[in-house]
Amino acid sequence: MTVHKYLEINKVYHIISVIDLNNVLKNGIRYDDKKTYKSKYYEFHNYIDEYKNKNIPNWVIRKKAIFGSLYFSKEHMFHSHTALLGIKIDPNKCWIANENLANQIYEPFILHKIDEYSGAKNYLENEGSKLLYKYWETSCSFKENLKLRLDKNDGYDAEVLIFHDIKPSDIEVLYIISDHRMMTKEEWKKHFCNDKGNRRKEKGY
Repeated sequence: MTVHKYLEINKVYHIISVIDLNNVLKNGIRYDDKKTYKSKYYEFHNYIDEYKNKNIPNWVIRKKAIFGSLYFSKEHMFHSHTALLGIKIDPNKCWIANENLANQIYEPFILHKIDEYSGAKNYLENEGSKLLYKYWETSCSFKENLKLRLDKNDGYDAEVLIFHDIKPSDIEVLYIISDHRMMTKEEWKKHFCNDKGNRRKEKGY
């Protein structure tokens, strides 16, 4: 995979399940348009929002964000059965934060409600709260980050919080990922949608 950056393609990356691709291409992307949003993510995002400091603008609400990435390292492992999209954004309506800090509390937040793992509540109230305060303290607007380039700092895995809907016309399918390979849209269509190609017997797929 060629690893592009935002400044090179004027887009950010967004990953979706291939199951959602048809709907996304027809209707675009909204922050709450996935069935799993309420059940898997709403409470987690809301919990992180509670740690915002007074310097964060009112319009920055994590539970109402679409999440994107500026780029991926060559070592990044993509989940199977997903599509990597390039989406155009309005830089004035986006925020940058360190995903590494938020991810460290996800499992404790989910599992502390189970009796066997209830001790994780202590982690959330102590180490976890420090991580979330730092999450917001080290965040900034998208345009400010173009100058500061926090994403170039070691350990800073920049996530893009997008606070506007994405129109279908602003979405491009870049790659489709399976268990076996990662193909560009053109490669995938050539392999699976070409009658002549479908008749060929190919090993490994």
